[in-house]
Amino acid sequence: MNTKKFILIFLSGVIVSVYLFVTAPVPLETDRGLNKKISIEKIFKILNDENKIVRSIYTKEIVIKGKKSGLKFDENWQDEGIVAGPLPAQFLRETAKNLERRPVRLGLYLGSDYPINEANKLTGTQLVNFENIKKTMDDRFFHVNDMGVYVYMSADIAIAKACVSCHNKHRQSPKNNWALNDVMGATTWTYPDEKISIEDALLMISEFQLSVKTSYERYINHIASKDSPPLIGKKWPVDGYYLPSSKEFMRQVTSKSSVNTMSSLVQIINYSETTNLKGL
Repeated sequence: MNTKKFILIFLSGVIVSVYLFVTAPVPLETDRGLNKKISIEKIFKILNDENKIVRSIYTKEIVIKGKKSGLKFDENWQDEGIVAGPLPAQFLRETAKNLERRPVRLGLYLGSDYPINEANKLTGTQLVNFENIKKTMDDRFFHVNDMGVYVYMSADIAIAKACVSCHNKHRQSPKNNWALNDVMGATTWTYPDEKISIEDALLMISEFQLSVKTSYERYINHIASKDSPPLIGKKWPVDGYYLPSSKEFMRQVTSKSSVNTMSSLVQIINYSETTNLKGL
């Protein structure tokens, strides 16, 4: 499907979905909206909200409930002889790698001031902004001159006891007193341009979703090739030794994210943009 056709279909879905599910929606001024440039900050926020939903579903519904049903997860899940799936941090890293292979110039990574992997340690301007995030819990949007990119950082919060326990017990963890709801790090997005077209924005959202789907497919293909794999289909780990198919997994993701994403896009198209640079 070419990009223009995708946009027409996507916008049709936007209009229908928002009018069905969002209270008192504003009219979509399509001609005016599609011809203007919009702030990358707004798209970062949409992408970050989608990623939060993916992280929550994967952590709670796949990893935590999967462990209870007999599934295993390991940071070295791809190593020879290990029969396991990726932990949430590795799943995000897989998604980020998939994004790197896409035509969009969108960057995604998870950083921290106390990372298990030293390569993920926040420094410089990003560390300063992260300290502000921990104090205020507000997302940060800023430009890093020496990198030539705009950056969006959002708190990565310990949403499950299993995440806390894993980090506290890890032999390479520089911090072993994490608690539930602590800010453990920051989900960080980067892009070189401050303004983008609606077409590019839609492409970014599509490529992110495809990257998530590819990450999940790699996991289930990996585990399906091992001895005694779980049954893959419509059932989830909450039902027993099962994993949802990639289609079922993405259906769950989009069912929780699509209305908010579409509503946000309508608002962006209809109203003028303001840039809110908070960084140093």
